[in-house]
Amino acid sequence: MLTQCTQDPIEFQGQSGRAVEADFGGGQITSDGGGLLLREVAARTNLIVDVASCFTDRRDPSYTTHSLKELLAQRVLGIACGYEDLIDHDRLRANRMWSLLAGKADPATQPVAGKSTLNRLETSVGRGPEQPERYHKMSLDEEAFEGLFADWYVAAHRGEAPSEVILDLDLSDVALHGDQQDRFFHGYYDHYCYLPLFIFAGEHLLWADLRPADRQDPEETIEAVARITDKLRAAWPGVRIILRADSGFAGDELMCWCEAHGVDYVFGLAGNSRLKQAVAPHLQAAGRLSAHTGRSERVYHEFAYQTRRSWSRPRRVIGKAALSEGDPNPRFVVTSLHGGRWAAAECYEQLYCARGEAENRIKEHQLGLFGGRTSCAAMAANQLRLWWAGVAYWLITELRRVGLAGTRWARAQAQTIRAELGKIDALLRVSVRRVYLALSSGYPWKDTFGRWPAISAAGGSPRGADLRQLRPLLKPYDIPPLGEL
Repeated sequence: MLTQCTQDPIEFQGQSGRAVEADFGGGQITSDGGGLLLREVAARTNLIVDVASCFTDRRDPSYTTHSLKELLAQRVLGIACGYEDLIDHDRLRANRMWSLLAGKADPATQPVAGKSTLNRLETSVGRGPEQPERYHKMSLDEEAFEGLFADWYVAAHRGEAPSEVILDLDLSDVALHGDQQDRFFHGYYDHYCYLPLFIFAGEHLLWADLRPADRQDPEETIEAVARITDKLRAAWPGVRIILRADSGFAGDELMCWCEAHGVDYVFGLAGNSRLKQAVAPHLQAAGRLSAHTGRSERVYHEFAYQTRRSWSRPRRVIGKAALSEGDPNPRFVVTSLHGGRWAAAECYEQLYCARGEAENRIKEHQLGLFGGRTSCAAMAANQLRLWWAGVAYWLITELRRVGLAGTRWARAQAQTIRAELGKIDALLRVSVRRVYLALSSGYPWKDTFGRWPAISAAGGSPRGADLRQLRPLLKPYDIPPLGEL
């Protein structure tokens, strides 16, 4: 860290007869001024408090510099603001803005934690009682953590109980470049990877479970769906639940569980010779129709189908007979939905094809919020990193859903929100009575920034708060005292 002394200016190429010089005497200027928005969301929804409730901290308070909540806020907000790796936090230690975002009592004198302290938080997860705990004194209730996302989803709809919830299930590869626990070379993806299971309801993340790539146990998927279903039905007894996924989930075990528990499903179905034979006449009809209209046409056909060995009963299958550049390109789905409500074309085009939006959410989680950064040696620590990205994703989701409603960023990706709203230059000053941030006068959306609403403080935790109540957040260049935020 540079000392506070007079420095010789750095000279650059002149312009229009004027010298161009620079030095590092501007004071405590940060480029993360927009992090106040995420801090506001985290504080008024108590997301970090909920996460902290899943941990047990056995450290001696008299020797503790960074509280558990400060560590969690620093790690999660760091991911949301674009700092994916632990080593980044060594460079942020002297940044007063990050002391403010982490919740330090005195941002002027109390730095945030470095990479080693945050690393001990992550690597302490999954350690058994037989392992030494001299340096790892924080443990995690993993079952409680993985249930948080569904709790937050229910809370986000308080007072607005939906009549129907569609759960999108999908797997996504996470590439591995080291000797991580349970790594496996997957032939389809052509690299070592994990295959985590994600479950979304619209844009809301409900489940993120890290799994090895060499085995996908349907019982684990059923357990995840059952836990989410129980939470949804406990909150909304009359809700209808529909599972939507690709052909990898069209196994008899999951479909039998759905049928036994009143859960509907629509899954992709891999084609085979029997299925293709069933739609062969309709492919010919689609070809004749295309020749007549001059454009691509499709014909739908539904029928009862049962595999010869793997399925325990016949099920409704919808076949889409279509040509792709003149070649047959049939597609199939299997569903428990009746044709009276969902005709074949509507079930395929309007319901099943909409599952592609979940893939966009997974990309945002993995690429925009670094959910693929599973570089720890232990599987449990990598699972925790997947959940860190999940909590950061929830912060962005709540900021979009409430704080950015009605603005150009209401549907923006995390990367766009970070670049346009998070990276704001600000001069930070700390006095006895307040923390003051002078935001950049050249910021292009300062008028909108001053009108943004924030999540109401009513009820504290999102599991008990009515998130529909709004209030103004900040006015340009008029930051209230820290205690009033």
